[in-house]
Amino acid sequence: MTNDRTVESAQVVLPATEPISTTIGFFTRLGFKVRTIVPADHPRMAVLSGHGLTLRLEVGTHVPPGRLRVLLADGDPGEVTGPNGTVVEFVPAHAPLQIPELQEEFVVSRMPADDQSFGEGRSGMLYRDLIPSRLGGRFIASHILIPHGGPVADYVHFHNIRFQMIYCYRGWVKVAYEDQGETMLMREGDCFLQPSTIRHQVLEASDRMQVIEIGCPAEHETWGDPETTLPTGLQLPERGYGPDGHRFAFHQATNATWLPWRLDGYEHRDTGIGAAMDGVAAARVVRPIGAPAPVTTSHAAEFMFNFVLDGAITLQRDNDEPMRLSEGDSFVMPAHTPYTLSDPSADLQLLDVTLPAEV
Repeated sequence: MTNDRTVESAQVVLPATEPISTTIGFFTRLGFKVRTIVPADHPRMAVLSGHGLTLRLEVGTHVPPGRLRVLLADGDPGEVTGPNGTVVEFVPAHAPLQIPELQEEFVVSRMPADDQSFGEGRSGMLYRDLIPSRLGGRFIASHILIPHGGPVADYVHFHNIRFQMIYCYRGWVKVAYEDQGETMLMREGDCFLQPSTIRHQVLEASDRMQVIEIGCPAEHETWGDPETTLPTGLQLPERGYGPDGHRFAFHQATNATWLPWRLDGYEHRDTGIGAAMDGVAAARVVRPIGAPAPVTTSHAAEFMFNFVLDGAITLQRDNDEPMRLSEGDSFVMPAHTPYTLSDPSADLQLLDVTLPAEV
């Protein structure tokens, strides 16, 4: 603990063998520089620094050989082993994002009766996994709960990701985004598209704030960025982020326009994600028009996810038994699988997420 200490710096302690000059020479050839050496007549300790790292070499120290990871701006990956047993691996600093191969599956997730199905995740938030198989690691869908409102113990961070959206299911949350103006208040029914690498920070939330978060791939890097302060004071709505240049999107339910959906008897409000991602993905909120007749359909999309926000609807896959889906339930439907939607309640609202945008 450092609560009652003032930390000046930190060192990685590594073993060294006699003579220490052999190990020092190995690290200086890698670009480290000697900062301290003790004693001068027969050195047994040396401090070296380089590449944002400080090493302390000690002769006779009983610690296992270390492993250093050197991030390359360019050049070939590989690894070398020093005379003290330390393995130095050279890896690309910005490796291409790996998207696992899709493993399609029909998935139904039911809303639990209490919070016991939620597990603790980042910054004290509680997570419920809506796609346990992750479809082979390609997609993740999470129901996230902050049980107690107030300031959130979050930090400025960003994700290396293909697609990530946040839909406010219940309550409200304040979030700051890089170069997108002042702090934003997301209320129930609102939606954010978080393009890859955009810096953001969750600041405050209401009691029992809940969001639905969907991302691809399922496992991706989250990087802290303590050097950036949000908001930045800039508002650049057309700025592209990440390698694909996708734009930030903030959809507010109160300003929405309702249009016919792809299935007869329903209408939708579009969140703008399709336009911001140039058609890679889309998210819509769907509701019935009157009392629509049962409609049978299928799709050829990479991914189709539906979450019941309010009300209820009956789902029947192919020739399976029909199942009644209620508030908090969700399903993933594989491509080329006939299914029927029927008997929606008058208050039904359904979150519909697809990749690509056009299904």
